[in-house]
Amino acid sequence: MTLAQHITEIIGTVAAICTTIAFVPQLARVWRRKSAADISLGMFLCFSFGVLLWLIYGIRIHSRPVIEANAATLVLSLAILLLKLRYDLPRRKNKI
Repeated sequence: MTLAQHITEIIGTVAAICTTIAFVPQLARVWRRKSAADISLGMFLCFSFGVLLWLIYGIRIHSRPVIEANAATLVLSLAILLLKLRYDLPRRKNKI
């Protein structure tokens, strides 16, 4: 691996870490508050689907940073979605 390739790999890895850990505070907030009412279900569904596609893309091009980052981000995103469904759908039913 050349120096330029190594630097590019480091940049990809750092970017992957930053964009993945960005979801941890949101997940912690939803968990702590037992509510995800301020999170758009449509946006998170679309986002999660996009992350799944990025994961597939990373697998197809054999890019470790893309695979690892999107696998971790997908897990965090799906956790937020599941908590949204768990906490917020029962509240909507009670309001109707």
